Amino acid sequence: MKPAIRVENLSKQYRLGMRGKDQYNTLRESLASAFTAPFRRRSAAPNHSESKDNAFLALKDVSFAVQPGEVVGIIGRNGAGKSTLLKILSRVVEPSSGRAEILGRMGSLLEVGTGFHPELTGRENIYLNGAILGMRRSDIDRKFDEIVAFSEIERYLDTPVKRYSSGMYVRLAFAVAAHLDPEILVIDEVLAVGDQEFQRKCLGKISEISKSARTILFVSHNMSAIQNLCQQVAVLERGQLSYFGPCSKGIEHYVRSCDTSNGAEVDLSQHSRRSAGCVPVFRSMRMLDGSGVTTNHVSCGEPMTIELQTDWSGPPAKVHFWITVSDAAGCRLFTVGTFLAKAGPVNMPGDLVVCRLESVNLAPGRFSLDLFAKPLYATAPTDHIDGAAHFDVLPVDYYGNGRSPERTLGPYLVRSEWDVPN
Repeated sequence: MKPAIRVENLSKQYRLGMRGKDQYNTLRESLASAFTAPFRRRSAAPNHSESKDNAFLALKDVSFAVQPGEVVGIIGRNGAGKSTLLKILSRVVEPSSGRAEILGRMGSLLEVGTGFHPELTGRENIYLNGAILGMRRSDIDRKFDEIVAFSEIERYLDTPVKRYSSGMYVRLAFAVAAHLDPEILVIDEVLAVGDQEFQRKCLGKISEISKSARTILFVSHNMSAIQNLCQQVAVLERGQLSYFGPCSKGIEHYVRSCDTSNGAEVDLSQHSRRSAGCVPVFRSMRMLDGSGVTTNHVSCGEPMTIELQTDWSGPPAKVHFWITVSDAAGCRLFTVGTFLAKAGPVNMPGDLVVCRLESVNLAPGRFSLDLFAKPLYATAPTDHIDGAAHFDVLPVDYYGNGRSPERTLGPYLVRSEWDVPN
């Protein structure tokens, strides 16, 4: 079977601080450029020439193929080249070298308002986008009510879209792209603009589309969404394809590439987020997964061990240690500590304090650790570090239902049994 998308040795080079020769300007930009050209020439240094140091490879020799009906996630850090790749595939920009073959009609949602004319109303832009996709007016008429209902902006349908908020733009843009039956759908991280309920609605629609044998390229930093929607993932690092293959292994590859600690201990002796006036007790820490490997990520439900190397400069004392875990928004999720365990306070001085979590029952995401040390009967902690370290929880099939847990359902994972009458 011929691939729906074939990418061969694709590269894209930009020059920092300079307009690329393949960039298309609007009339306004062309007039402004013509007006400012004399001033740019006057301020330019004599014998100025383009330096190779200004060259920036956004993509370098990227090759892969996507079969018809596949849903492929594209993941990577900010600046890895994800959006550049989608713009090339959507024919927004041209590659510097290599080629990309597209077999089928493509619908793209790359950024807020892509393909919309700001002076036209929402109603008119629905028909404009349909025409761009090659749809007949009768087909657009047939889908029109469904598009409007999904977008939930019926009240503003006859208002020029230049007056829309970014959220309204996204609602209408996604509704158009998803309902006008493109054979290939390309979606960038634009859904992050919408509210949580709309994001959930969009992900449900993408899941529905994926079951209709249409090809989807999906860029997202939401690893749970990638895990649930995609069969394959492409991981980009600094413009190069570092992995292309099954989703779960790709997510693990990506998270490992983001692990700046590289398995090393975290130095806490001079930590920048230690509370003022504290005496340093924590010297270093490391996290270990269920296999005893030093890491800063675990899978849903996997055990984790936290080892704390300590220094105690005071007289012998009984000291309580505790750790709080918070989500990315800073909301405290749970606390574990010696005052909650049978072991009780730790006799100091000592070198190593170990905390073992039987199961990290958290939905996929990034979490931070706060550390505390307080002598028994003291009124305040001797040492306290906010955000001492972070760890990632990777999506897995925690419930055994063929899907990874969704963060939108809450941060905690709780297994349950149900008696269902026949």
